[in-house]
Amino acid sequence: MRTPLPIPGPFRPRLMLSALVLAAACWAPAALAAVPSPDLLRNLETALNSGSPDSLAVLLKPGGGLDPADVEARYRSLRTRFPDARWQISPGENLKDGRSTVRISVSGSSQVGAFLYRLQAEQLLALKIRDGRLDGQELISESATLRSGSTDLPVSVLIPDAVLTGQRYDVDVVFDNPLDGAVAAGGITAVTEEQIRTYNSPNLELTALGGGGVFKVVQAPQQPGSQTWAVLLVHPDGIVSTTKRVRVVGDRAALTP
Repeated sequence: MRTPLPIPGPFRPRLMLSALVLAAACWAPAALAAVPSPDLLRNLETALNSGSPDSLAVLLKPGGGLDPADVEARYRSLRTRFPDARWQISPGENLKDGRSTVRISVSGSSQVGAFLYRLQAEQLLALKIRDGRLDGQELISESATLRSGSTDLPVSVLIPDAVLTGQRYDVDVVFDNPLDGAVAAGGITAVTEEQIRTYNSPNLELTALGGGGVFKVVQAPQQPGSQTWAVLLVHPDGIVSTTKRVRVVGDRAALTP
């Protein structure tokens, strides 16, 4: 059967989370970013958790593709959908080229009709700092999961962080526990940058699961960039909707940033 994804939709947590920081296009890879200070990271976490777009705006610097007004609008949108959203920000491991990274995670819940959705999303970023404020980023990895139901169904997302151009690879999301006779359905679809940019939720074609998850072999594009996959699993005990961004690189050495 063909059915729209449950609101707020499996790819939207990715969109909401990535919108809280800077547009990736403003990052200049040739320039080594300043290391975000502990005070700046603490202030960013406090601003995100304050619920005040104005507190966030003072940490952002316009220019190079960054529009603080757009960031604020998307922040408001996320807070509307997940009023209890909470952020955690911590330093990540340095990249091979010496740049420091920041790990940003967000969790929250949203009541939509009879359904309570629970969000967990995470990004790993290399941030660009200018005059003590954020004005650029490089997105290293990101994923997001929405769950509904009385229990958190454990699943494993077996999707690589990065692949080579033209490479065939597996996109698998499986229930960790046996189905034990339960009837489950699922589907996988690619999410385009246009759909993400315009909040356009894709439709997924759900099929009955013969095994304990959804499995698909896909091919990376011939040009470097990224692919984003949305997966929906429907189980009698709840719904699991997850997305994963895959970096597409042209050099094997770039598989590990």
